[in-house]
Amino acid sequence: MRLTTSRKWIGRKWRPRLATVVVAILIMVMALPLVGLFFFRLYENQLIRQTEAELIAQGAAIAAIYAQDVRDAGIPQEKLGAAMPQANASASRSVDPGRSVDPGRSIDPGYRPIEPRLDLASDYVLPTRPAAVAATADPVFAAIGARLSGILDATQKTTLAGFRLLDPRGVVIAGRNEVGLSLADVEEVREALTGRHASALRLRIPDQPTPPLYSVSRGTKVRVFVALPVAVDGRVAGVVYVSRTPNNIVKHLYGERGKVTLAAIAILGGTLLIGLVFLRTVSRPIYALIDRTQRIAAGDRDAIRPLDHHGTYEMAELSAAFLDMAEKLQARSDSIQTFATHVSHELKSPLTAIQGAAELLRDSGSAMDDAERRRFSNNIVTDAGRLNLLVRRLLELARAENRAPSGETTSIGAVLALLPIDNRLAVRVEAGGDLTLRISAENGAIVLANLIDNSARHGATQVSVTAANAEGRATILVDDDGAGISPSNRTRIFEPFFTTRRDSGGTGMGLGIVLALLKAHDGTIRLVDSERGTRFEINLPVV
Repeated sequence: MRLTTSRKWIGRKWRPRLATVVVAILIMVMALPLVGLFFFRLYENQLIRQTEAELIAQGAAIAAIYAQDVRDAGIPQEKLGAAMPQANASASRSVDPGRSVDPGRSIDPGYRPIEPRLDLASDYVLPTRPAAVAATADPVFAAIGARLSGILDATQKTTLAGFRLLDPRGVVIAGRNEVGLSLADVEEVREALTGRHASALRLRIPDQPTPPLYSVSRGTKVRVFVALPVAVDGRVAGVVYVSRTPNNIVKHLYGERGKVTLAAIAILGGTLLIGLVFLRTVSRPIYALIDRTQRIAAGDRDAIRPLDHHGTYEMAELSAAFLDMAEKLQARSDSIQTFATHVSHELKSPLTAIQGAAELLRDSGSAMDDAERRRFSNNIVTDAGRLNLLVRRLLELARAENRAPSGETTSIGAVLALLPIDNRLAVRVEAGGDLTLRISAENGAIVLANLIDNSARHGATQVSVTAANAEGRATILVDDDGAGISPSNRTRIFEPFFTTRRDSGGTGMGLGIVLALLKAHDGTIRLVDSERGTRFEINLPVV
């Protein structure tokens, strides 16, 4: 394809096609939910805290039962552990030293709520829980643990949580295979033995291989541990040590696979709908408009017509503006072509006459008498003057067509005051002489001077001007009492170079200059019927 001037101006810089941009947007729309699977830390963290809250609730229930059994057993205080901290100084915290402590809040002294505080983003994940070491449990506490073992086993089957019941020294008194072993060195247990609740995230020990898809979830690799101190008479009577693996987000989504499938179908359908709407309303009209411009550039006049489908209001406006521009350019091209034909014809006649007279003078001038030589010389001067006049009028026409509105205003009275007195006829303003027009006085004078000169050359003795304002535009009637215009010439008077007085020096460009000047100021002129002479109607915007 030939590289046009406009393409050179735009340059060869790479730019994506509209289709590429649309496809990229659609891929991004489809990928957003998939990418979101790798950034679900917030939701996964919520699962962690949900697990911690459930363990706290279950541990609190077990702690209440254990505390009641300790009271019923009448165990002396010297066998109990450390003193519980004051209520206003107690804190619920994890064992991570980087974690801030949540101080007790001013609420009803009868309530001691424990809020879940674990956070995957900020809490350090501890190694797997250290193994319990050998120890000896106090027989009194061991008896209580034996009584509660059945309750813990039954609860574990339902909640899937691991329960360990520890005495005041951290020895397991209930809890499957670790009864009689000590967990006192475990960080969260050590914290609970001092009377403070502690939570921790630890790496879990999987009892089966982790599915590959679960590797995207950090939560599947950790286990939540909660250690709750059991308070009896203001002292630590033991610890309820609870743990459970949080629900895996992928597993959770699998459990909601029906809804997830519907969501995926909705996303895919929405993406396809977006693509279809974009193709229908943007992409297809743009490519149609590009094809239309290429056809118009190749000279196909049939291409100057509205698109079959515009898609959007903006595209319809763009298409209309482009076709309007194409029509004006085509009309301008036709006008230039016709104008060039007229110009060549008008200039050729005097040039041919000058050339013929000059050749006769050159070849036969010596044989001519003075009268003949003077006649041929006068012909050359006359035709040269006509050429000079034609060139001058062409320049005036060019200036009129390219003259932009200056924003100045004037009135008919002010315009007539600029015109020299013409003794051939009288000019009279009938009405509207003070009406303010959106045209400069100089340009208004050019318009009226050409019309008045035409009237004088066609035998008029009087010209009358009448102006009236209607809805922001002025209608100006210019009448004369001259010979008028014959019906056969009425349709041709605005054609360039058309004149009925060529033999007296007429160029046929006066009305063309008037028409071009009025068009430049959003005005019009037309010939209207009149009972006598000639009447022109001018329409111009008013202030």
